[in-house]
Amino acid sequence: MKSVELFVGAGGLGIGVSNAGFMPQAIIEWDKWCCDTIRENRNGGVPAVVKWPEPSECDVRTVDFHPYEDRVELVTGGPPCQPFSLGGRHRAYDDERDMWPEAVRAVREIRPKAFIFENVKGLTRASFASYLSYIVQQLTYPDITRRNDEHWEDHLSRLERHHTGNKRSTGLTYRVVCRVLNAADYGIPQRRERIVFVGFRRDLGIEWSFPEETHSVDALLWSQLRSGEYWEYHRVPKRERQIGSRLQDRAMKIGAQPEAKAWLTVRDALRGLPDPELEPKKSLRIHNHRFQSGARAYPGHTGSPLDEPAKALKAGVHGVPGGENMLVRPNGTVRYFTVRESARLQTFPDDFVFHGAWSETMRQLGNAVPVELGAIIARSVRKHLMFSARANRLQ
Repeated sequence: MKSVELFVGAGGLGIGVSNAGFMPQAIIEWDKWCCDTIRENRNGGVPAVVKWPEPSECDVRTVDFHPYEDRVELVTGGPPCQPFSLGGRHRAYDDERDMWPEAVRAVREIRPKAFIFENVKGLTRASFASYLSYIVQQLTYPDITRRNDEHWEDHLSRLERHHTGNKRSTGLTYRVVCRVLNAADYGIPQRRERIVFVGFRRDLGIEWSFPEETHSVDALLWSQLRSGEYWEYHRVPKRERQIGSRLQDRAMKIGAQPEAKAWLTVRDALRGLPDPELEPKKSLRIHNHRFQSGARAYPGHTGSPLDEPAKALKAGVHGVPGGENMLVRPNGTVRYFTVRESARLQTFPDDFVFHGAWSETMRQLGNAVPVELGAIIARSVRKHLMFSARANRLQ
């Protein structure tokens, strides 16, 4: 199955989609450093990336998508999140970086069988409720376009009237679902919450829901504070077995061993990597695993404990990585995650090399979708598309 990847960034969602069995026909990204990262990994032989086409380093607003009409099954992407992120200016539809209209245009011109889009959880805040509804309505009816000089709220009202009208829509229509997902609940070693939009073309008759969660905090706490299996697996001395008091209280309330798998932790993610500060020579033999000095904790930026999933990696404001991109050792000291460690937390393959200075590569990672989360969603989408195609052949 074929796909078109928009706003591809460093390629987190794109690699996940490729791992799920889709072959990109176009890779569109305006950022030079992200495009350089993709090019380097195409040439470097990373399996999921080597067969990608040359990235189109351009403004998505200049792209004509009509050549891909009815020729690809899937469109994916993460429109820039700064208009809606907690660290941004919260200007939403008044922000020139709002690219949701371009995502909708791509769907309208390509007419894919399905799409996957994602954005920050901040988009679900009450102040953005109307605009979130507007995004969903546009994705549902991409053919009902905004008129010249029509305010977006007037366009939303027209879409709502169409949606609630008695007449059945005969134009391009999608069944759209959206939900905030916590990556940790799907086996990603990071508490990263993103809102994900998935749509299937209505004429396919596909009924779909998000994949069930597979991991839980209770299962992690059981393995740490009830069975001790977690500490034994990692060979952690008893004096270093530290869990926050809030989590200890929760663990004591768990009545039986949970059926889900345990959340993965920072320690799980970094297993096998040398400490870049204590073992610099070994670390330098690994791509993007150089120690970065200057980390310090301060209110609101306290880093990630070793034995919990990491806090969400952040791109930071004005290109400076967020203070949360730090590891907290059992003795309370902190250091920055290396680029390779951050890539592990985002489930990028170890042979994926990031291009640019430390601050730039951390920005790429802070904006990325965890590769495995993208793959989980895309595999489910592909499975339903294949089932639908088989059913149509049998009719």
